[in-house]
Amino acid sequence: MMRLRKAAERGHFDHGWLDTYHSFSFGDYYDPDLMGFRSLRVINEDRVEPGRGFGMHGHRDMEIVTYILEGSLEHKDSLGNGSIVRRGDLQRMTAGTGVRHSEFNPSTTEWVHLYQIWLLPQRKGLEPSYQQLAVTDNLTRGGFRLVASPDGAEGSLTIRQDARLYLSALSAGETVSHKIEPGRAGWLQVLRGNLNIDGHNLAAGDGAAVEDEKVVTVRAADDAEVLLFDLA
Repeated sequence: MMRLRKAAERGHFDHGWLDTYHSFSFGDYYDPDLMGFRSLRVINEDRVEPGRGFGMHGHRDMEIVTYILEGSLEHKDSLGNGSIVRRGDLQRMTAGTGVRHSEFNPSTTEWVHLYQIWLLPQRKGLEPSYQQLAVTDNLTRGGFRLVASPDGAEGSLTIRQDARLYLSALSAGETVSHKIEPGRAGWLQVLRGNLNIDGHNLAAGDGAAVEDEKVVTVRAADDAEVLLFDLA
C-alpha cells in the first residue's frame, strides 16, 4: 500500500529570507493527521537567503539529520563543533539532554537548499553528539547508498533509532529496488527530478509512505535523486 504526499499539498511559508515546505506538522503548520510517519517526525525542505540563517536555538530528545542539495551552511553548536556543511554533505545531531546550535548561510550570493529531517530517538535523555558525512554523486549511483543507521554501518551516520536512511542518484531510465522486511515500512522523498515508484509518478518535493509491501521499486523518468527511509 502506498500513500502519496504531493509537494503542492505541503505546509508552506515564505518568510522572505526562508522559503520552507513542511511534509508533516511543524511550527505554525498543524494537521492532526500529519504528525509524522512511524519514527519519522519532520521533513522540511528549506531555502535560505545568502547571509541569513537560523540563530542559536535549542533542541532536546530528537535525532536531526540535514542534507544539503545546493549551497552550504555554517554550523556551530554548544558541544564546541564548528564546520561548513557543503552540497552533498549530511550532518547528524543527537539532541538528547539538550544542545544549542546555529545554521547560517555564509554565502553573499548563493541561496542554500536543504532538507531538515527529525526522527524520534529510541529513548529520551541520550548524550548529545554531532557527526558530518560527505556523499558525492558517484557514490550514490546504481543503487541505494546507506547514509544513516543505528550502528553506523558502511561508514554511515549513527542515529539512535531503528531506522536506516538511503540516498540514490539515478540517471534517466535507471531502476533501483529496496527490500522491506516484514513489519517495517518505507518513506520515499523525491529530492530532484521525476520518478515512477511502483506505478505512481512523483516529482521533486513529493513523498510516499509505503506499508505492507515486500519491495519498493523506483524508476527515474529523468536524472533524479531520492531519499529512502526504512523504518521499524
